[in-house]
Amino acid sequence: MATVRYMVNDVSDSCEFYVKHFGFELENNFRHMAILKKDDLNLWLAGPPSSAGQPMLDGTKPVPGGWSRFVFEIEDIDATVATLKSQGMKFKNEILRGGGRAQILCEDPSGNVIDLMQRDTK
Repeated sequence: MATVRYMVNDVSDSCEFYVKHFGFELENNFRHMAILKKDDLNLWLAGPPSSAGQPMLDGTKPVPGGWSRFVFEIEDIDATVATLKSQGMKFKNEILRGGGRAQILCEDPSGNVIDLMQRDTK
């Protein structure tokens, strides 16, 4: 099982986002940190007051966003994107196709990038 931690601005909003749009189940909510699960992936959502949000020795504070991301492999990218757009999802680009794959990037409410990818496309 893999575990990914994302820094988020609002734990409740982020939990709702991942449950609604990607089918995660809420395992635990500790107010400033939550654990969600989908298949073999644990997603830890850590807010600013959590231990993960505390400053490093040099004063740097962990913040959401950046280009690190996880990839959801999906069966039908066109249908999935259409559904997500109808739910108000914003995308960073259009569907890119090539090399036997199609992919598109979206963001969670805190600006963390999510990669949707379909294999074996023309």
